[in-house]
Amino acid sequence: MSRLPVKKTYKLYIDGAFPRSESGRTYLAQDQNVARASRKDARDAVRAARTAFPKWAALTAYNRGQVLYRIAEMLESRRADFAALAGGVAEVDAAVDRVVWYAGWSDKIDQVVGGANPVAGPYFNFTVPEPTGVVALIAPEEPPLAGLVSRLAPALVSGNALVVIASESRPLAAVELAEVLATSDTPGGVVNVLTGHKAELAPVLAGHMDVNAIDVTGVGEDGADLERLAAENVKRVVRGAADGQSLDDVMAFLELKTVWHPIGA
Repeated sequence: MSRLPVKKTYKLYIDGAFPRSESGRTYLAQDQNVARASRKDARDAVRAARTAFPKWAALTAYNRGQVLYRIAEMLESRRADFAALAGGVAEVDAAVDRVVWYAGWSDKIDQVVGGANPVAGPYFNFTVPEPTGVVALIAPEEPPLAGLVSRLAPALVSGNALVVIASESRPLAAVELAEVLATSDTPGGVVNVLTGHKAELAPVLAGHMDVNAIDVTGVGEDGADLERLAAENVKRVVRGAADGQSLDDVMAFLELKTVWHPIGA
């Protein structure tokens, strides 16, 4: 007896849950109906990220590294699923290796980026890295999985909370990654994934007063309008490699605080 398969419903990922867009809209991508997030969905995602940020930032570096390593394990276990939605097994393997690479940096960032500074006078002077806060991330269109991981992992390992706009043309890998995050000890709200039209969602995040930084790598050279919106509230603008790994990408999402303390006090 023939039967119709049950097709998957591709939803948003906000605050640890998988809601449909509040607008009820969808759009066609990769031959699937995918939720088309609205401006309200974007604002809800920012609110969730802001609420989740303090707890995530307060975790020990070791614990954050363990969460990232668990993400890599889950990606590895669903290798075939991701290969079908992204650019094949090679892209999935690159994404897994990249997450592991950043996980290994979790408890080393402070030593490399921070340190004790020589000063003239009876003081200790320390530089201490801290996460920037809520980061809006516009994922590259290609590669859909490795590109997203390349931008997400460095911001996540340094203690930031994220609102991600997935690849508009190939969003399914991002939705599958959200399912990995939901089952890999990542606290709800730390990463929020929106699918939809970048032209609609990106300006909302660039101008949002409760977003501290925006990664515009996914808009290529067309990010001038977003940078102007970000400048109105002194938001940090980051642009990096669409497919790669670097400690510089971690540092882009850190604030460096200098602490003075009298010697002997």
